[in-house]
Amino acid sequence: MTENSTQTVSILGINGRIGQFAAKAFIDAGWQVKGFGRENRAPFDGFEFVKGDGFNLQDVQRAVSGADVVVHALNLPYDKWADMEKGAVALNRVVIEAMKGSGKTLIFAGNVYNYGAKDHRLTPDLPQNPATDKGEIRVQMEKELVEAGRTYNFQVIVIRASDYFGPDATGSWFDLAIAREFHKGKITRICDGKTKHSWAYLPDLGRAFEKVAAQRDQLDAYENFHFAGYRATGEELITLIQAALPTPYKVVQLPWWVFNAMAVFNPMMREIVKMRYLWQEPHELVDPKLDAILGSDFGTPFERAVAETTYSLLPEHELAKIKAKRAA
Repeated sequence: MTENSTQTVSILGINGRIGQFAAKAFIDAGWQVKGFGRENRAPFDGFEFVKGDGFNLQDVQRAVSGADVVVHALNLPYDKWADMEKGAVALNRVVIEAMKGSGKTLIFAGNVYNYGAKDHRLTPDLPQNPATDKGEIRVQMEKELVEAGRTYNFQVIVIRASDYFGPDATGSWFDLAIAREFHKGKITRICDGKTKHSWAYLPDLGRAFEKVAAQRDQLDAYENFHFAGYRATGEELITLIQAALPTPYKVVQLPWWVFNAMAVFNPMMREIVKMRYLWQEPHELVDPKLDAILGSDFGTPFERAVAETTYSLLPEHELAKIKAKRAA
């Protein structure tokens, strides 16, 4: 295992969900951490902030300078991905250019969009046949990263996970959909409630990034890891949320018909609707190799992860009820 005490990691996208939780995991493990973004919005200390624009090569080069490992967690809003000049592929190519000839390790935050709607058991060796244009973009990004790593001497590691959730994490299906009406005493069911869906708890995913980085010298020039996380039906998840609440909430259905209507004139909503298949088809991430790296005792119990996330999204008066109940 690589010795961490003098190792430096650069987090590209320190303000994002993955960026923040990865940074905290590396800080906790004793790494020197650099965080790159347009501004420093991270609600914690312990890292060197590098201000810059991800589309500016010189800025990204400054961010990765001196780092042994680079975490590529830069992302764009859904409706900006396909832009030819300022989209996801263009952003990825700036990172590639900054990494050329560096001999560093690049860890890329992958997702499940690379696979088809009927691909239910997602293993690292499964052929990537995306179901949407966003999936095609992600396949292209990973392909270019792998080819550049082999050609220009840097290690590429993809750590793929499904939907994220975690305490105070925003912009996820958990907070934007399931918890959208917590303030009204309601839990929103996204689809039928019976289909198994995969979830990645961000504190655990961040720690997985660090553990893989610490063992990078034992890994191949290219690795594609799948982070299993948890699998649960909508009803199972709602049961755990209810268990964390001071009183039972009413369960309501997500109004997909409203989303479909809004998609006609709203580009962001149109892109969200395209991904509905992920809630209609079950999927499971499987990777014994990553499981072995993380160890058998790795991971937060699902009920605790759901509870901690739920608490972070509750109104103050509901949190007061929980505190009073615990004190009784």
